[in-house]
Amino acid sequence: MAVNIPETDKERIVIIGGGFAGLELARKLIKSDYQVVLIDRNNFHQFQPLFYQVAMAGLEPSSIVFPFRRIFQKAKDAYIRVAEVKSVDTEKKIVETSVGDMWYDHLVIAIGAETNFFGNERIAKHAIPMKSVSQALYLRNHILEDYEKSVTVRDFSDRQQLIDIVIVGGGPTGVELAGSLAEMKRYVIPKEYKELNHKEIDIYLVQSGDRLLYGMSDKAGEDALRFLTELGVRVQLNSRVTDYDGERVYMKDGNSIPTDKLIWAAGIIGNTLKGIPEDIIDRKNRIKVNHYSQVEGVADVYAIGDIAMMSTEDYPDGHPQVAQPALQQAKTLARNFKRKLKDKEPKPFKYFDKGSMATIGRQRAVADLPAFSFSGSLAWLAWLVVHLFALIGTRNKLFVFLNWIWNYFMYNQSLRLIIRPYTRKEL
Repeated sequence: MAVNIPETDKERIVIIGGGFAGLELARKLIKSDYQVVLIDRNNFHQFQPLFYQVAMAGLEPSSIVFPFRRIFQKAKDAYIRVAEVKSVDTEKKIVETSVGDMWYDHLVIAIGAETNFFGNERIAKHAIPMKSVSQALYLRNHILEDYEKSVTVRDFSDRQQLIDIVIVGGGPTGVELAGSLAEMKRYVIPKEYKELNHKEIDIYLVQSGDRLLYGMSDKAGEDALRFLTELGVRVQLNSRVTDYDGERVYMKDGNSIPTDKLIWAAGIIGNTLKGIPEDIIDRKNRIKVNHYSQVEGVADVYAIGDIAMMSTEDYPDGHPQVAQPALQQAKTLARNFKRKLKDKEPKPFKYFDKGSMATIGRQRAVADLPAFSFSGSLAWLAWLVVHLFALIGTRNKLFVFLNWIWNYFMYNQSLRLIIRPYTRKEL
């Protein structure tokens, strides 16, 4: 079965994945003389840096997602297909999807990465990852449901298991989650759960290394640790989680922590795609590409974003798996596609590091810019501005801005709703 896409004399570019890289490439090619097809399992783009705020009931999901069809509604030769990609045939130039097959002249793989549980099946089964807006919503429901249960539980140990939370991973996601949870404990729980002693809540952040925020400066890691400690987070460095059975977290040193909630933010691994030769896939499931984002040894196939492994002099192990390299790779590839139409030689990708940031709650953030590092209120304001303008859609920017202003002055979000998915009853 073939996908119902209009036949054309133009060259067709099929993009798999609507994350930062795939969406940016599609947007840059809208007015080019190509037919563009974007395939994603969802019909919307997700702004991943703010997942944790959805999980902490600070933002509604609709504020950080944007429908693909709204973006491309004025594009004359761009098409969206909501589907699962099953495999690719690089010899026949065919993409097999859940809604049928489609041919391509150029294929761009931008399928991103998923949570890496490092082969631990029990942790994968019971822990909560943070790689999609649906997972963030699940975490929000889980936290709020356990708080509701905790006010009815008299036994201290049983109550601790409901209210204590363990986060694994000291990167930006783990640090931001820990800071946000600590602020909820300090400002929200005493007002909304008066029967619950908020001082009983323990928030653990477990990091296997000797510092937080690897990939950022030592100063950023030290400041993040200081901010979290001030907020009451129990940071455990040089510690490793070895197992989790859904009720108790087991540590390498023999200790354990009873909890119903283990949030896993300890690493990522590339998503897989059948049809790509295994000899060009590295140990992190990334696809090896040259300096033009072309997949090694495969004609007319490209990879960008978290799934791409481009080794350079400055980044021998590949670029950081964050938004900026993905966006810059997409822009360079779009320019090269346009140069191709003019019979011009492509230009190699050169990454410009604009810096990195992480927020640890109200007026607490760390920022590394190319020239210097700073932290505190100024870094927090910079983080707010950068992420606000990175959102897609004027409505989303306005709603998020108003939410942040309200929360800053009132210390009181009104989004703590437990919304369970509807399940049709069996007849």
